[in-house]
Amino acid sequence: MKKTVCLFIAFCLMFYLLPARAEPVCDAKSVILMDFGSGAVLYENNADEPLPPASVTKVMTMLLVMEAIDRGEIGYDTVVTASERAKSMGGSTIFLDAGEQMSVDDLLKGVAVASGNDACVALAEHLAGSVEAFVERMNSRAAELGMTNTHFVNCNGLDAEGHLSSARDIALMSRELMRHDDIFRYTTIWMDSLRGGEFQLANTNKLIRFYDGATGLKTGSTNNALCCVSATAKRDGMHLIAVVMGSPTSKARFAAARELLDYGFANFASVELGKKGKPVRTEKVAKGAADEVELVPAEDASALLPKGDISRVETEITVRPLTAPLAKGEPVGELRATLDGKEIAKCELLTTKDVGRRGVLSYFRSLLKRYMVLK
Repeated sequence: MKKTVCLFIAFCLMFYLLPARAEPVCDAKSVILMDFGSGAVLYENNADEPLPPASVTKVMTMLLVMEAIDRGEIGYDTVVTASERAKSMGGSTIFLDAGEQMSVDDLLKGVAVASGNDACVALAEHLAGSVEAFVERMNSRAAELGMTNTHFVNCNGLDAEGHLSSARDIALMSRELMRHDDIFRYTTIWMDSLRGGEFQLANTNKLIRFYDGATGLKTGSTNNALCCVSATAKRDGMHLIAVVMGSPTSKARFAAARELLDYGFANFASVELGKKGKPVRTEKVAKGAADEVELVPAEDASALLPKGDISRVETEITVRPLTAPLAKGEPVGELRATLDGKEIAKCELLTTKDVGRRGVLSYFRSLLKRYMVLK
């Protein structure tokens, strides 16, 4: 038994004391690695150069569709009718015919899995009335997200003069799309079909099958853009976004994405400091019908850190003096984590129940109890 425990401890120490993985070597014009949870950039190279994004553009198209679903403007079962313009799209398509009707659910599948340019146009026209109006919405949303090196000309990423984005901007819109959990129902599909099985789909993102923990998100390639990808993967409580732009080949694109993701998972770890709704402390309540109340974080509190820094993290809980009455969910304190004196995470602490003021009878019972103990 002792031998087993020693081996386990040795394994854990070896895991955290392994030499840090060298910085990624990527055959691409521009790359960035971002943590989904915190938005922290873990690695970047030439991340702000405006470049053609190819079909990674569709991340924004899918984001606007998901937001419209959240607002109740459309549903997954909403039927969309394809136009002649949708039918006319070249490049990757799901071969929509003019007048053909398809659900939003199937069209999203066609965009995320098969990179259907025609599916993008059909969704854009349905939501905004025209592709041009939809593209205006895309650019407006990009500005809201702080995408300062992006200008969209179309909704699908086909080469066009002035249609540009940057690795950092793509990471920002990818992170926003990832807030919609339902999108992973589409981006994690490896193979599927449309039209009752008549049209087969195979994901253009080969990482979905061949990279452990891959969750998406979107590939792209054109003559001008070369090969691009916004690759996302989740392991050990971390969800990472690796954006690659301007790789010379598809193989090089996926190799670069792997290199970035491997670097992130090898060198960083997510440290959970508090879990939403999970008690972290019990506090005394003065003049309360209850003597104490449990406190819970208002939200998940975590930090992404280099693995070598984890042992130096310090946490501190501060709570104001508690006097009844208190309402359930009332903010009364703060959980704060620091590394070498620098704040890395914090969240409010909330009460878990109502605590009313103590009545007269209860007060005298408390006094009597205290008297009997002292006696």
